[in-house]
Amino acid sequence: MNKTISTPVEKLFGSKTRAKLLKLFFENPEKSFYVREMTRVIDEQINSVRRELLNLENIGIIKNETFDNKIYYSANSKHPFTKPLSDIFSKKVSSAVQDKTLTESTWEELARPVKNYLKGLVVTNRLPGQDGVDLLIIGNDRTKKLTRWAEVIEKKQGKPINYVIMSVDDFSYRKNVKDRFIADIFEMEISDIYDPEKIIKG
Repeated sequence: MNKTISTPVEKLFGSKTRAKLLKLFFENPEKSFYVREMTRVIDEQINSVRRELLNLENIGIIKNETFDNKIYYSANSKHPFTKPLSDIFSKKVSSAVQDKTLTESTWEELARPVKNYLKGLVVTNRLPGQDGVDLLIIGNDRTKKLTRWAEVIEKKQGKPINYVIMSVDDFSYRKNVKDRFIADIFEMEISDIYDPEKIIKG
């Protein structure tokens, strides 16, 4: 019979789900998340997530806002426990290293496992509640390798990612006819473009 071993942080906070939620919020204090995004990223049952969100909200550690009929939760920066919780859960790296996650060299590294399938990538700075996508992935997904890769990236980033996968032909056609969806993406704040074959900028 397998026995689940709790980490010290889980023991400290009394709940694996609570510890994962606190880590998500305080590693990303500027971000907001809705319930189904959280369940996907921390890989916990929705009832457990809802229960812990209620507990955290009741003591004021998190807050919520409504965008487009969805409730988004985020860390409450005004709570007196914010600083110690940030010290526990925030990534212990410099801002320069954190920014490296959005650099082209890093995306080249992340793309290596799917380099034969991924032909282009647009990374945006989508705000909570803002329409659009975080990642526009261009390439061949017939074997679902890009879908699985996007799910891995979501786990590595530690936050929900809204992504769309398009074939090269579909992207090129939409770009040429000035498709509204593509235009909207490029009207957003773009943090990075990975374009090894000059499909996006060409």
